[in-house]
Amino acid sequence: MELKRVVVTGLGALTPIGNTVSAFWDNLIKGVSGAAPITKFDASKFKTRFACEVKGFNAEDFMERKEARKVDPFVHYALAVTDEAIADASLEFDKLNTNRIGVIWGSGIGGLKTFMDEVSNFAKGDGTPRFNPFFIPKMILDIAPGHISMRHGLRGPNFSTVSACASSTHALIDSLNYIRTGFADIIISGGSEAIINEAGIGGFNAMHALSTRNDDPTTASRPFDKDRDGFVAGEGGGAIVLESLEHAQARGAKIYAELIGGGMSADAYHITASHPDGLGARLAMTNAMADAKITIKDIDYINVHGTSTPVGDPSEIMAILELFGEYAYGLNISSTKSMTGHLLGAAGAVESIASILAVQHDIVPPTINHFTDDPNLDPKLNFTFNKAQKREVKAAMSNTFGFGGHNATVIFKKFEA
Repeated sequence: MELKRVVVTGLGALTPIGNTVSAFWDNLIKGVSGAAPITKFDASKFKTRFACEVKGFNAEDFMERKEARKVDPFVHYALAVTDEAIADASLEFDKLNTNRIGVIWGSGIGGLKTFMDEVSNFAKGDGTPRFNPFFIPKMILDIAPGHISMRHGLRGPNFSTVSACASSTHALIDSLNYIRTGFADIIISGGSEAIINEAGIGGFNAMHALSTRNDDPTTASRPFDKDRDGFVAGEGGGAIVLESLEHAQARGAKIYAELIGGGMSADAYHITASHPDGLGARLAMTNAMADAKITIKDIDYINVHGTSTPVGDPSEIMAILELFGEYAYGLNISSTKSMTGHLLGAAGAVESIASILAVQHDIVPPTINHFTDDPNLDPKLNFTFNKAQKREVKAAMSNTFGFGGHNATVIFKKFEA
């Protein structure tokens, strides 16, 4: 069958460096760090006492107070970013076939705060089971797309994808396939995460996954730097309106870029560590290019997973060098996690937005906080250190890899009618 082309017609973002797409993009290009001491709880006894929190966000700006209390913060974030994306795409649902508009949403953990609070309250009690009747619906990951669909009356495909830090990239790939095979006209896709709480920070601290650079949080996320010591936890969300080209053109929609392919793979190696030779990462990128029907010569920019961990960063670079060969030296590579921190299940959506805007504006956001070259990483590669770079970006690739060995890659290119 002939596959439909899929384009991006709307964006929404809520991040540690900006609560709208425009603010997020401006601060990305400026190289602003979103890291600061934790304010959401008393972190004084934790190994890591800082994170990339969303700032100045009030759920009641998006929903009634009574309703806001019935949902977890990761759903607050989901509703906020989808509202922005829907408005940006100028979607008027009363004029569209909502049976063919879906929501596919990613989250790695979902309602962690809800789970922590309810279990903690039970443990402090006398053993009598007093649980909030909204406990389960607040906690489950699929409630985010459920709420989005109910808010807007959308009856198309509706579910969540869960693959740790690759979750929202998998959501985008599923959305791409549902639209191009004709099962939907529009899908609102993306992801949200809210793990900056005692359980989230404590759990990742126990794994020795987080940076402990408490004396200088803003420089703690150091992808590809010799002295990187772990990732910085982030929170927020990103939403992308994906639409068949024919449907977008019929309603006169603006088009940011075209989503031309997605690739997936598994490391089949370790529960948390990436394959040291980057085998799964290379396979995901290879599969994405095959799906997009392009070659290594067509990629200009890779928004890498680049979490700032000692093991993960070099394995991804090894995968890029193995796959792209000499062409790797003509690429721009950058990790926007150096500014946003790691949004876990929402990372793929937020970083895809960064990639889409790089394609649109021909600017590559930087990898900030580079101080010392890592002798184990090829110095001839262009990591876009510390300052954004202008260049033509005809096609951008975005990588996300999750605990469990889940790998997902998407590719966006400039739209040509």
